[in-house]
Amino acid sequence: MAKKRVAIVGTGQTFHKSHRPDVNGQELIHEAVSLALQDAGITIKDIDAVIIGNMDHFEGINYVDCWSVDGSGGWMKPVIKLTTGGTTGSTLAIGGYHMVASGMFEKVLIIGWEKNSESDTTGAITTAFDAVWDRLIFAGAISGLAVEAQSYMAKYGATDRDAARVAVRDRKHACNNPHAQLRKEITIDDVLTSPMLADPIHLLDVCPRSDGACAVIMANETWADKHCAIPDWIWATANRHKYTYLGDVNWGRLDSMAEAAQEIFHKAGIKEPRKELDVIELYQPYSFAGIIWLEDMGLVELGKGAEFIWSGATDMGGELPINPSGGVIACNPIGATGLIRCAEAALQIMGKAEKRQVPDVNFALSSGFGGCMWSDLILHGKNKPTF
Repeated sequence: MAKKRVAIVGTGQTFHKSHRPDVNGQELIHEAVSLALQDAGITIKDIDAVIIGNMDHFEGINYVDCWSVDGSGGWMKPVIKLTTGGTTGSTLAIGGYHMVASGMFEKVLIIGWEKNSESDTTGAITTAFDAVWDRLIFAGAISGLAVEAQSYMAKYGATDRDAARVAVRDRKHACNNPHAQLRKEITIDDVLTSPMLADPIHLLDVCPRSDGACAVIMANETWADKHCAIPDWIWATANRHKYTYLGDVNWGRLDSMAEAAQEIFHKAGIKEPRKELDVIELYQPYSFAGIIWLEDMGLVELGKGAEFIWSGATDMGGELPINPSGGVIACNPIGATGLIRCAEAALQIMGKAEKRQVPDVNFALSSGFGGCMWSDLILHGKNKPTF
């Protein structure tokens, strides 16, 4: 069966906060679903299937595909659960794309969500790793990211001040995004004087823990052409979930990003991503990633990421704006985070990003990131794919 063209035709997300005691999981999910259906101009009766996921290992609550039906609207519909760690949100989007592209469904509702306020992130990450080889030397996410940052600094001479510039950028961008949890500008000195978590990572270098949900509706070409004024066409996807043990990782470089980027740009015929992309929504859980991973993506030469950031090229109004939404440093409901990147890229293509809109967006790239240094990529376009 030939692959069919697929478009995002509606998005919805909650107003993310550190704690949402006013709602349970079903109600949180329902908020995002209702907004996405409204944006697409349809009702739940028009949806053919539901794809849903979160970091269930964090909360110790399984079978979200079953118990969330009253919130997701999945009653009497196929409901598929996907979860791949930190990449869950982007995996959901990629899974939804393939479900529609295969011809199996006309319209799919994709939902990512998390109540981080009711979970133990560090405990869950630590116990997820091999008890003999990894667990004793890996205390949660921040320590692993610190190893990446230290390795990069040793190779290329970058500093924590360079990384702080990334955090300052994203927190400034977040002020234009009403959905972001952290909407207050910070300075370089604010970052560098905030508590040290794991050298060289300071408190303001890293993402928060958020409660929130995001929903995206994907449809086939026939439906999108008839019912959506400006669809967000999915041009290509790529992913690399390639490491098993922490000792396998090439610390200081994100090989999974480099390989996924090469694949997705090849699929789309993109020769010069820095010139051909108009905006990137990068799953960037800490500031150093905003330097290192741009190099791995092939936007700049190795070791030149900090220079690119300091030039202002990635700021709003710059050559290639990154994270107009404020990104993960401003908001992180983990199971939804990669899907939020996808939704924000779609908003840019559809011209619905309001104060965070980048002018004249033809191509946008969204990404996902997860444990053991995994990477997902989705390429969004204003025009239909040429395949």
